[in-house]
Amino acid sequence: MKKDIKKVVLAYSGGLDTSIIIPWLKENYNNPEIIAVSGNVGQADELEGLEEKAIKTGASKIYVEDLTEEFVEEMVIPTVQAGAKYEEYMMGTALARPIIAKRLCEIALAEGADAICHGCTGKGNDQVRFELTIKAFAPGLTIIAPWREWDIKSREEEIAYAEAHDVPLKINRETNYSKDKNMWHLSHEGLDLEDTGNEPLYEKEGFLEMGVSPIQAPDEPTYLTLEYEAGKPIALDGVKMSAKEIILKLNEIGGKNGIGLLDIVENRLVGMKCRGVYETPGGAILYFAQNYLESLCLDKMTKHKKDELSITFAELLYNGQWYTPLREALSAFVSKTQEHVTGKVRLKLYKGNIIKAGAWSDWSLYSEEIATFEEDDVYDQTDATGFINLWGLPISVQAQVKAKNEKK
Repeated sequence: MKKDIKKVVLAYSGGLDTSIIIPWLKENYNNPEIIAVSGNVGQADELEGLEEKAIKTGASKIYVEDLTEEFVEEMVIPTVQAGAKYEEYMMGTALARPIIAKRLCEIALAEGADAICHGCTGKGNDQVRFELTIKAFAPGLTIIAPWREWDIKSREEEIAYAEAHDVPLKINRETNYSKDKNMWHLSHEGLDLEDTGNEPLYEKEGFLEMGVSPIQAPDEPTYLTLEYEAGKPIALDGVKMSAKEIILKLNEIGGKNGIGLLDIVENRLVGMKCRGVYETPGGAILYFAQNYLESLCLDKMTKHKKDELSITFAELLYNGQWYTPLREALSAFVSKTQEHVTGKVRLKLYKGNIIKAGAWSDWSLYSEEIATFEEDDVYDQTDATGFINLWGLPISVQAQVKAKNEKK
């Protein structure tokens, strides 16, 4: 089978895993042509020098695809609107994988490739996310997952392999956290974080990259105002911006104020628990603001059902099932709920906290006239008597039946 693989499209980040995969494929798959594909989802400086590095290590060419707009519009905004979090995790890695894998398939089919290769480990979730997307868009292609084939057992051995094959690395043995970065988040795993008794080194220089520890944040609060139209952010502090621009600006503002740090032990799809530290400053603000405005604009039953379904939505995304009929159906439901989520919210950021500071909407279902504790002419409190009698009728009947039978 390996002899039949003449051309491979590789999901290429330039990180440790995918850097050594190129020479490994050459050695173990009969020297196939390797086309590297890097999906730009906002990982910034990690894209620097990718083309030179990929070609130097054996790729015939490299695509660096700007997927940032699709990432925000097709993945991030619909997920925030759904209120979907996986065990508090705002799914920065999970959000990026489907859009990258879809582009991999498009390029592989256009290039006439025999196989798609990824660098995901056999212990993680990403292997599932990549491969389910490949099955959705290029089911006829062979999938190569080196971590499930090679003899390399650890990141230490990966580094040794890279050094033996003259593969340049940006990391070293002392600072080798496993990280994933895009415009939505940065994750940290491994090293001292593998011991759940260790506190993350938030105050250590260089650990956090998107912001600072709340301890190091300013002593004065920062106020901001977000404006929404049909559930989508359209302006920040009165300035019209795209959702992508808003996220980037909120990352900057939130990061300075120590917003969006999360330390969790999550339940991976493959069955194990894993400890991760996440930085999602802009994302934390957007989730909070979305929920804040929805508290005005959505009726009780719609909001409650939406919150309930957000768990299913998050599980589908986390588990790699984005391109499925159920997720599409849930997104259609969410889109309907967002029709009147229009208005403004003001937030106060202070040392890692997001604090409500005012919300306004022409579609608000909150009526000060009805809710007031002062005298009003629109709510007849005597109506509550009949309501309670009907609402409590099953309880009354049950009590009467119980009392009658206990006398026997």
